[in-house]
Amino acid sequence: MHPAMSETIVPRRSLSERTVAAARQVLAGKRAGWRAYAAFAGPALIASIAYMDPGNFAINIQAGARYGYALLWVVLFANLLAMLFQALSAKLGIVTGRNLAEMCHEQFPQPVVWAMWVVSEVAAMATDLAEFLGGAIGLSLLFHMPLFAGMAVTAAVTYGVLMFEGFGFRPIELIIGSMVSIIALCYVAELFIAPVDWTSAAVHTVMPQIPDAEALLLSVGIIGATVMPHAVYLHSGLTQARMPVRNDGERRQVLRFSNQEVIVALAVAGLVNMAMVMMASGAFHAGHPEVAEIETAYHTLTPLLGAAAAGVFLLSLIASGISASTVGTMAGQMIMQGFVGFRIPIWLRRLVTMLPAIAVAALGVNATDALVISQVALSIALPLPMIALVIFTGRPDIMGAFTNSRLTHVAALTGTVIVMLLNTVLIVQIFGAAIPGFSGAR
Repeated sequence: MHPAMSETIVPRRSLSERTVAAARQVLAGKRAGWRAYAAFAGPALIASIAYMDPGNFAINIQAGARYGYALLWVVLFANLLAMLFQALSAKLGIVTGRNLAEMCHEQFPQPVVWAMWVVSEVAAMATDLAEFLGGAIGLSLLFHMPLFAGMAVTAAVTYGVLMFEGFGFRPIELIIGSMVSIIALCYVAELFIAPVDWTSAAVHTVMPQIPDAEALLLSVGIIGATVMPHAVYLHSGLTQARMPVRNDGERRQVLRFSNQEVIVALAVAGLVNMAMVMMASGAFHAGHPEVAEIETAYHTLTPLLGAAAAGVFLLSLIASGISASTVGTMAGQMIMQGFVGFRIPIWLRRLVTMLPAIAVAALGVNATDALVISQVALSIALPLPMIALVIFTGRPDIMGAFTNSRLTHVAALTGTVIVMLLNTVLIVQIFGAAIPGFSGAR
């Protein structure tokens, strides 16, 4: 090639670089329309997968099978609470250029930082227990393979997806977005297959009702397990450097796009969770209210609604397990780097977070019991990032002109107190202590 010609060759920009360039045009007022939104979409989409993980599958199936549509309003309330805290997490990253773990490292005493890191690591492993096992169970049931083989495939696919992080933020956003689309489409299909009473579902979505003490306990589980610790940490990390801003005007624009994405992405996640409850209600409530586990749901769906319904259910479960496990590993890496300032190889992070699930399978521990223990760990860990987020986003010295309004601060504080109280009830009840109003729940 002639030297003069080689000098004119411009290296092809990466997908992430092209996304940033498109966003720059939007901020400069040179681009508008739906494509303007697309350049900013991604962080909330990734965080939303935490609200569609296999743990949500299990609890929503149980709620629908036992109580029909009665607890749909709880799913709606939990989703609105999640929207608030994910929006605050995204705002922290956009405004400060720091993620929540880094802010904790900078602002809190070292003993508190180390304690929060240890609790967060335990929570990451507890989260991955449900996600990793869910994907493995789905593969083992769909392809009739041993559970360990399903775990090996899940681990390999998850690791493969994580390798795309090396190509920038956009490829991983598109992959996770595709997984979210698969889950959503699967549940759209399920709603057409299962006999759904749409009128009753609409009424119970807006009409609070707790049929009995067991339903109250289940409601506590739905709310307490919805706002996930790793998702609260991760969202701030996904936004902190994705779109560099030069002034408060650009910051305000990016924040507006972020809030809109949070509403859309978590609305989709909320609708998927509602669809899970509605499918379980239509399929199981009338004749099989005892269905409470993923494997039982699959085996019961086949004779009730046919192999297609059962297959679609497993496909959504596999997509959920793989994508949620990927996101959980990403969150674990960010949490470690933010709290203690170092990273470990991604394969080692993946192996460490897999160990509890491998131990459960190897020791023959009941999967349901293991999931209960994981929810206790999450319930203990959850208040820490919520409290930290309320503190940081409410401080003018940190947020400047973007400090929470009084209404937002009160709403976030109220939400934190509600989740802490409900998680306390859940933990105490799991350990068998008697609580007024919960007697005879089981």
